[in-house]
Amino acid sequence: MAHFALLDENNIVVNVIVTRDEDETTYAEWRATFGEKYVQTSYNTFCGIHSQGKAPLRKNFAGVGFFYDETKDAFIPPKTFSSWILNEETCQWEAPIPKPPDSPVGIWVWDEQTLSWVHP
Repeated sequence: MAHFALLDENNIVVNVIVTRDEDETTYAEWRATFGEKYVQTSYNTFCGIHSQGKAPLRKNFAGVGFFYDETKDAFIPPKTFSSWILNEETCQWEAPIPKPPDSPVGIWVWDEQTLSWVHP
């Protein structure tokens, strides 16, 4: 199966189209047929790694609301919190301080007001 992200005029993903194997065409053919606003994405790519060991495609599988950065040739998810920083290698947003290791108390969540990790 092939997946293509439909972009708006600001390169924001508005839809992801899935094609059947028998309908699959090359990326160049797809763009020639349907226009420049479709960009191929890989369901198996996350943080620049392909889950099946193949070449990753555009850092992350596109989702509605993601931004397609033409310079990086990458799909970037919406920014999680205003203080978070884009990891240029994975094209994922990360907290300005590392998350503490999990503990018996429970999971950690980010508190934007205190710029720290807290237990809920």
